Amino acid sequence: MNEVAVARTSWTKTLDRTQWRSLLAANLGWLFDGFETYALILTAGVVLRQLDPSAPAGQVSFLTGATIAVTLLGWGFGGILGGVFADYFGRRRALLTSMVLYAAFTGLTAVSWSWTSFLVLRFITGFALGSEWGTGTSLVAETWPDHARAKAAGFMQCGLGLGFFIASACWYFIAPLGPGSWRYMFLIGVLPALFALWLRRKVPESEQWTGANRQRKQLRARAESELTAHEKSYTRLTLRQIMVDPKLRKLTILGSLMSLVTTLGWWGISTWVPSYVASRAAASGHSAVSWASWAGMIYNAGAIAGYVGFGFLADKIGRKPAVLLYFGLSLVLTPVLFLWTHSLGLIVVVLVINGFFTLGQYTWMPVWLPEFYPTHLRATGAAFVFNAARFVAFLGPLTSGAIISRFGGYGVAATAVGLIYILGLVVAPFCPETRGQQLPE
Repeated sequence: MNEVAVARTSWTKTLDRTQWRSLLAANLGWLFDGFETYALILTAGVVLRQLDPSAPAGQVSFLTGATIAVTLLGWGFGGILGGVFADYFGRRRALLTSMVLYAAFTGLTAVSWSWTSFLVLRFITGFALGSEWGTGTSLVAETWPDHARAKAAGFMQCGLGLGFFIASACWYFIAPLGPGSWRYMFLIGVLPALFALWLRRKVPESEQWTGANRQRKQLRARAESELTAHEKSYTRLTLRQIMVDPKLRKLTILGSLMSLVTTLGWWGISTWVPSYVASRAAASGHSAVSWASWAGMIYNAGAIAGYVGFGFLADKIGRKPAVLLYFGLSLVLTPVLFLWTHSLGLIVVVLVINGFFTLGQYTWMPVWLPEFYPTHLRATGAAFVFNAARFVAFLGPLTSGAIISRFGGYGVAATAVGLIYILGLVVAPFCPETRGQQLPE
């Protein structure tokens, strides 16, 4: 009877300020990550030329890529360890710590004196950035009601696209300020420290985590021989527990395979969108640079809609059907964009639709992963699945780059790498449907 009443009531009317604040905290944390990531992509070449002017022109692209790779490496390690930290010390404390460290080290990046110092600071900044996603995802999942949890995850995930947009807008005005303008971009990254003060005062700790942590402490005070198998799961290292428990191990493997599909698809396909559109624009006599910028913005506009749309769809038809739909249409739309669409006007339309599904599919992770793991392991499990894929996904751009060099075109490369979505279509049916169910305790 209660479920019927909820269904007939607008989902927003069932929420309180605490739930909205937890969503805002997670969204802003992911927005800052998006800003930081895209600020690096926008400025890395400029930074290299100023800090290491003796670097040969042919090495600029390689060293720029190496800088991004170092940041992602730090992000991967920081993300996994940040999830463990959040399970032991709390969601709010982990998010707060991440914010402060990120703000400190991105601010220090602005005063880098050499390329080596810049690389070191980028790794540490990436390490701090990494823990925000898993922590924010767990906080939102544990504070929002079952019938609206997926919607909240969609709104949280769209923070990444918003961060990309804000970084692009800032750079548009800051870039003309001179060769040292890149330093201002990283100084802006200090602002999250001010947000951390609001987070500390206004966002409460997850009650579910508080209860699980209390139980963990009580069980640790007892002799191990007295504990049941379930109780021992509270006393083991969280990373170990998600691997030794047969059910959780299966879910972690399935989730990691799907995470690899989404992440490799992004790095191996989506990163070529601006270059492909620029090549089509140049062939039509238009400005390649302008169209490359527009392509990125249009693509991410579709992505923001896709992030939010997935959450509503997952609450409407279920997690599994929504994932299968996004994977299936990503598989189809990749060759549609890169092989069969040549008119710039039509490319704009396909870009929006393609971005909706190929980037919007990222929302399956904050929607579904928290529902795989119990409270005392949730941040660890979700963060591991989300971040471990990064250690393999770098093969995506390497593979597609090699294909482009070999065959001289983006279409064959993108379509070949896009076959990875078939793996997602095979794996997703083996995952449990969790729509409307309570989070596992």
